[in-house]
Amino acid sequence: MTLGDLRREYAHARLDEKDVSHDPIVEFARWFAQAQEAQVAEPNAMTLATATSAAAPSARLVLLKAFDEHGFVFFTDYRSRKGQELDENPRAALVFYWVELERQVRITGTVERTSAEESAAYFRTRPLGSRLGAWVSHQSLVIPSRAQLERGLREVEARFPDGNIPLPPHWGGYRVQPEVIEFWQGRESRLHDRIRYTRAGERWRIERLSP
Repeated sequence: MTLGDLRREYAHARLDEKDVSHDPIVEFARWFAQAQEAQVAEPNAMTLATATSAAAPSARLVLLKAFDEHGFVFFTDYRSRKGQELDENPRAALVFYWVELERQVRITGTVERTSAEESAAYFRTRPLGSRLGAWVSHQSLVIPSRAQLERGLREVEARFPDGNIPLPPHWGGYRVQPEVIEFWQGRESRLHDRIRYTRAGERWRIERLSP
């Protein structure tokens, strides 16, 4: 078997610009709900692409934690590679891929940090281990061994024995404020449906793209 033999035909659904909402956030909410109904594994998993000020790119998977008309929110260690790159170049791209529905959503836009209050509110909802881990790990830093993390965890557990763990100063959220959102629906013969929304002032321009 070659990689070419892995090719599959897409025929799950169709996407027409006459049927979509005039608001891409409303359309995204509909697609996201359908991904949940289809029991897609981690439908909020998304590829986050960032770049340095010199345009060197990097990408990784993160989890969407909130979205509304203001943008798409995820949380992380501000000292991480992604955090450093967003400080240098506050623009990003997101990609959702829901293979079960033969769908993809691409988002590009500017990025800003969430408020400390919003970050703290979300931090309080995290499991105990995740809150402890945010204090232990300096994300993306080179470390000598796993033992260093485990030792750090014991130290943090001793520091906060009552489980009342505050928001770390180095941890919080980012909001991607969309400028372009594209909805992709797989179709037969690779003639996929692609509908693109581009922000035009307070409104959105809707266009069909060639596959």
